[in-house]
Amino acid sequence: MLLAIDVGNTNTVFAVHNGTGSVSEWRCRTERARTADEYFVWLSELMRHAGVVGQITDVIVSSVVPQVVFNLRLLSDRYFNTRPLVVGKPEVDIGVPVRVDPDTLVGADRLVNTVGAYDRYGGDLVVVDFGTATTFDVVAHDGAYVGGVISPGVNLSLKALSDAAAALPFVDVTRPPQVVGRNTRDCMTSGIYWGYIGMIEGLCARISEERGKPIKVIGTGGLSTLFAQGTDVFDHVDNDLTIHGLVLIHARNKKDQDEQ
Repeated sequence: MLLAIDVGNTNTVFAVHNGTGSVSEWRCRTERARTADEYFVWLSELMRHAGVVGQITDVIVSSVVPQVVFNLRLLSDRYFNTRPLVVGKPEVDIGVPVRVDPDTLVGADRLVNTVGAYDRYGGDLVVVDFGTATTFDVVAHDGAYVGGVISPGVNLSLKALSDAAAALPFVDVTRPPQVVGRNTRDCMTSGIYWGYIGMIEGLCARISEERGKPIKVIGTGGLSTLFAQGTDVFDHVDNDLTIHGLVLIHARNKKDQDEQ
């Protein structure tokens, strides 16, 4: 079985895939100092409950936090007896072109989302990923990653607003009952929710206009379902997109290794 690990700035997802579908999926906070042994103590109990102890044969990692990759490599080597694939390393073939400025480093998660989205929905699309940052990744007709947009994430914006303005509380991200709030919390919730809706709709329209063709918009990430309730800009919401991309990249590289 494959253990696919997606390391984000806030959370890390571990997903066990049996070749046809996801068997189990777990999430923890991303902590740069967590050791391989600590990962395994946490994982082993979850794997025992899922009935997959001793069944991991392959590991693939996508990380936007370079400091954690060493310990995930060690976890894979020590406890699963396999050398992990790490997306972004020169030896890992993602299977799609990357057309950006020379010497530009593209986040591994954005490349993985490109692979997953192109496989499921074809080209000429934008992947909107609601993470620590809200990213817009543009996928060309042939599956190439051709750039995008990075904006502050929803929760990051809320925290900045609360931290910078002493009189403003921290609020949860919800859909407000109406646009015009009648109390401080509703005013803040409306500003975040409808403000991000406006940003998403506006940026997707501008991307489509700039590229001179219609685009499909794919939402992913924890808050995508909530924001999809307030707009019809999304053609699909797919919260399994990153793991799907990792599974595809692993299969591609495994096939290449077997053929050598």
